[in-house]
Amino acid sequence: MAARCAVCGKGPQTGFTVSHSHIRNKRTFRPNLQAVRTTVEGQNVRVRVCAKCLKAGKIQRVAA
Repeated sequence: MAARCAVCGKGPQTGFTVSHSHIRNKRTFRPNLQAVRTTVEGQNVRVRVCAKCLKAGKIQRVAA
C-alpha cells in the first residue's frame, strides 16, 4: 500500500539528516497518515488521509 494521502496526494520525500559535524545521511520524511472511515459516493469506506487534511476539515469522519 502506497504511503500517499487520498485527498491531497502528499507522499514520502527524501532528504538528509545533518549531524553537528555536518555529516549527511539519507533519510525519508513520511506523511502522518491516518486510517479514516468516511462516506464516498454514498458508501462508507476506509481511506488513508494525512493529519493536515483532517485538521483542515477537507474530509468528514463517519461514526463507526
